[in-house]
Formats: sequence, structure tokens, C-alpha cells
Amino acid sequence: MSMNMAASAATTARPLYLIKFPKRPHLLSDSQFRPRLLSSQTQRTTIRATSAVVVESDLSTKQDQGTDVDLFACPICYEPLIRKGPVGLNLSAIYRSGFKCKRCQKSYTSKDGYLDLTVTSGLRDYIEVQPVRTELFRSPLVSFLYERGWRQNFRQSGFPGLDEEFKMAQEYFEPAKGGLVVDVSCGSGLFSRKFAKSGTYSGVIALDYSENMLRQCYNFIKKDDTLSTTNIALVRADVSRLPFAPGSVDAVHAGAALHCWPSPSNAVAEITRVLRSGGVFVGTTFLRYSSSTPWIIRPFRERNSQGYGFLIEEEIKDLCTSCGLTNYSCKIEKSFIMFTAQKP
Repeated sequence: MSMNMAASAATTARPLYLIKFPKRPHLLSDSQFRPRLLSSQTQRTTIRATSAVVVESDLSTKQDQGTDVDLFACPICYEPLIRKGPVGLNLSAIYRSGFKCKRCQKSYTSKDGYLDLTVTSGLRDYIEVQPVRTELFRSPLVSFLYERGWRQNFRQSGFPGLDEEFKMAQEYFEPAKGGLVVDVSCGSGLFSRKFAKSGTYSGVIALDYSENMLRQCYNFIKKDDTLSTTNIALVRADVSRLPFAPGSVDAVHAGAALHCWPSPSNAVAEITRVLRSGGVFVGTTFLRYSSSTPWIIRPFRERNSQGYGFLIEEEIKDLCTSCGLTNYSCKIEKSFIMFTAQKP
């Protein structure tokens, strides 16, 4: 969506909410996971019109109803969707809105608490089966267990824990403060909810391909009074076909996700497409092996990685660079890596 269109839509609807953000969390100076900040020239604290979110104080009045160009785009042709219903990025506003692509005329609606923006949305007969590592996380059982023991086991591989990972991501996302964050492959929304509760961003989109993960995320949000009306939306989408216009997103987070993607190269290319200039991409994943892994063990790591797309650090850096991202940096602990890169 262009700046003129965004400004016009905001003017015709009603004034933007004045949002004040608390100071971001800081890591202790002696933290072993303290990341290196990006160049100070990229620091930015203003909200771009392309990613500004209209936050309404009262979505129940009839005056809130209208038709407007939305921040979401059609996953088929990438045209901004036309939205009919209340503006805003909270669960209630999304649920009560209808979305339609003006070019291809396909409609998209919200169900079970999330908005389905996949290409296959609404199909009756065609069923698309993804690779095993993708289908696994669509399982109701795995989705239920993800925050009830599954994710906690990652510590054995060097993951520092949710709170520390969140602090690291917040440091890297300093240039995106006040902007729109998309948490791709969000799972049950572990980090999506933390980003939303931080008050640091104008909007948070929890995005995943798994319907059951999004249902779990919805249930967690509904049980938290501080999140039920905040600026967070749940979206079902394919990371290789993100439903956003080019240059419309300030930051993308992908926690423990890259190794599950059918095509990491397509996914990173898509992330680069939707990021604005200066936008930040932060991801964590399991490494196949690191520089500290003994040579005698590496062949076994190659064999055991079958079924998942575990990469080595050099491959991740090469992938980000080949997709046009710069300022790559990372932190490695055992098999854990947090990496970040920025769109020029």
C-alpha cells in the first residue's frame, strides 16, 4: 500500500491513535547472549505509513464499519486486499471483517480466530499435502504439546530459553521499534504474544501454516486479559507466499522455524520482498553442526538430519546474502543459532 493511499485511508476513517511505547528491555552487560546491534545509521523510531495500524478505541459502533484498502495483500497476485468491516488489528476487528482482492476477486474470511490467507483458502476438493516436517506441526497433539514440554526440550541443544531469546530479538529489532512485526511460523504464539505485550510495536501478526497451532495461540490470547483486545492478529499463510505487499513490513521473526520450511531459499526471498528498506529479519534454528563440533561427529549429524532442513552457519549467511540482505550477524551456542540480517 502506498504512503498516499495509507494516509488517505487514515484521514477518511478517523485519526490515528496516539501510541506511546515503553522503553525496550535491555540485556545485562555480562549476558553471554547479548547480540551485536546493527549500524546506528539504521536506527529508526517513526512509524512508516506503509505499516501503520489504525487502532480503534471502540469497534462496536456503526461508524466503525466501512470499506478500505488493508495492510494484507492477496497471496495470489499480491494486490492489497479491500477490507469491509471495522478497522484495526485486534482479534475482534479481524473476525468481523471481510477481505477481497479487487484484481482476482478471491475472498478471504476469518474462522476459528484466525484469518486464512493461503492460496488454498476456500477450496472444496483440492487438498495439498506438505512435507512430513510441515505436516507434523499441523497435528492437534503436537500443537497442544508445543508449549507443554516440546519447546522446553530445546535447551538441550543450546537454546537459552524463551525470555533470553526474546531479549535478544528485541535488541536486534531496535531499528523496527514502533513498526509492524510479523512472527512467521509462530507456532502457538510464544513470541507473538511477548512482542504484543511489550508495547514496542504498532502491530504484531502471528503467522503460521498450521491451523491447530493458530487455534492454540487463539486460546492462549483469550485467556490473557491483557492480550484479548491488543494489536495482534492471527493469520494462516505460507511463508513462501506471504500475504503482504512489497516493502510493507518493518520486522520479521522466525523462531525455531527455518529447518521446518520446505524451501528456506523461497521463504527468505519472500521475507526480503515484504521487508521495507532498513527492515530487520531475525531467526533461530538448529544447526546441523557448528565450528566447534568434532570432525568425527559431523558425518553422523549429516545422516541424522534427514527429514529436517538443518543447515550450517555458512549456509544461512550465504542464503541471507544471496537474497539481498546485509548486516548479517549471529550468535551460536551448541546447535543453537540466532541470526539477523537487514534489508538495504
